[in-house]
Amino acid sequence: MLEELRIQNLGVIADATLPLDSGLTCITGETGAGKTMVVAGLGLLFGGRASRAPLGADRALVEGRFAVGENALELRERAIEAGADLEDGELLLARSVSSEGRSKAWVGGRSAPVGVLAELGELAISVHGQSDQMRLLQPAEQRAALDRFAGADHGKVLDAYRAVFHELGTCAAELSRLRTSAREMAREADMLRLGLEEITAVDPQEGEDAELAEEARRLENAEALRLAAATAHGAISGDPATGEGGATDTVGAAARALEHDAHSDPKLAEFAERLAEAGALLAEAAVDLSAYLDDLSADPQRLEEIYQRQAAMKTLYRKYAEDLPGVLAWAENARKRLGELDVSDERVAELESQHAELTARAAELAGQLRASRRAAAERFSASVSAELKGLAMPHAEVTAAVEPRPAGRGGIDLTVLGGTGEPAVSGATEDGADEVELLLRPHPGSVPAALHKGASGGELSRVMLAIEVVFAEIGGPPVLVFDEVDAGVGGGAAIEIGRCLAKLARRHQVLVVTHLPQVAAFADRHLVVSKDTSGAVTVSGVRVVDDAARARELARMLAGMPDSHLGVAHAEELLAEAAKMKS
Repeated sequence: MLEELRIQNLGVIADATLPLDSGLTCITGETGAGKTMVVAGLGLLFGGRASRAPLGADRALVEGRFAVGENALELRERAIEAGADLEDGELLLARSVSSEGRSKAWVGGRSAPVGVLAELGELAISVHGQSDQMRLLQPAEQRAALDRFAGADHGKVLDAYRAVFHELGTCAAELSRLRTSAREMAREADMLRLGLEEITAVDPQEGEDAELAEEARRLENAEALRLAAATAHGAISGDPATGEGGATDTVGAAARALEHDAHSDPKLAEFAERLAEAGALLAEAAVDLSAYLDDLSADPQRLEEIYQRQAAMKTLYRKYAEDLPGVLAWAENARKRLGELDVSDERVAELESQHAELTARAAELAGQLRASRRAAAERFSASVSAELKGLAMPHAEVTAAVEPRPAGRGGIDLTVLGGTGEPAVSGATEDGADEVELLLRPHPGSVPAALHKGASGGELSRVMLAIEVVFAEIGGPPVLVFDEVDAGVGGGAAIEIGRCLAKLARRHQVLVVTHLPQVAAFADRHLVVSKDTSGAVTVSGVRVVDDAARARELARMLAGMPDSHLGVAHAEELLAEAAKMKS
């Protein structure tokens, strides 16, 4: 329940606090006094679009204090999630707009995104104005209203249908893409296959380019390498033909000379050991050089093979990448891309099968939606018509007509069976394959007609109110706000609207901005917005009226004569009659 609303610098209201209570609260006042600023303030408080603060004011501010009941679990959880502390059961909300248009929001005293206020607003309050009546004339709004009335199980079917519909759209788009782009994709796939075939024919291996370059250098310099190795080998091992000794013999002789007298000085033994190690290393090097000379050969044929191999790899570098790692990466990416460009008959057949399955599933769920909507339409029509009887339209009937949408008028066409009748090819959108239209027959002699054709302003106001009462019976936000939805109504119909709002206020907190005294007479709390003009500045304030002041306000609304004894007497009579009806 909204306990208090404070508005600063919004329209003509400089600073006003609205003390609110449960039941029915009516807000009245002269034209231009700023009654609609109350509704505008609520819209701003719950995330609505904000304009700049008025000239001369630093900011416009709206604050609201809510009593969150234990039964409002979703609202409580969302507020706590936003950082509010609800231990005392109160939720404080605030929204400000600066003169530059910058907006700030607070939830439970903590800064929060404006979107959080909008989320809380959907759970806490429902605002209805004359613009909502205009929206009710739109088929999409009428279908949404029927879906809301149909209940949670219907909502689950609708969610399942939408999921399948979107999956079907994705499948259809992919299938269309494959069919329409098959030529381009086939051309790209052929180019990739040719490239892969060329790379596969060469079959380059990782690191092969460096190995080939090293082997080529060795073969190109084979004679120089042989001479260097043979010279080194001779220097180490000596020349057997001439008997000339090499480094191995020289180092061996030195080691033996030191060993002969090593017993006289340990240092000589150390030197002898080191020379022995050097001799062993020289002998090992001589063996390795000998093996190297045996393996080293000038092989022109092998060198030519290497040149040809390097030439083949350079061809790949020119076409696909600047080096071997790049060529290998290109080949890997080409294989992946070929998988994505699979335009084979098998892939098309797979998608066609999936498309058929999804189409059948979507048609099945659309049929369930149609059957559910038609069943709900009967209950909805009966409930709204029953409420209209209590709104001075005793013979009126509202019918929610659920018909197949003509083929070709949706995203796809589905063959749908739902409710009664033969399967119909219907244009389907994400909301199903049905068109919902509210028809009004004001009296038995008339022909049912669409609301936008057959309803006057007063009738439309009462139809919308009847729909809101029906929705109130199945739940919804705890606070309902009506902004002059009684436009075009007067006389006995106005009294019935007041009585209907009072009935609605038994289960909800109801705030009504009205210009009808017959409606205001049913209020549990009556607030008056009055303006004060001082020079060129007009400001408005809000006050609670009761007893004599309330009768004077109703007299003003009745005849514009708040000081007329006859007008006040009439107002008192109206208040007494309303109290009797409420009880």
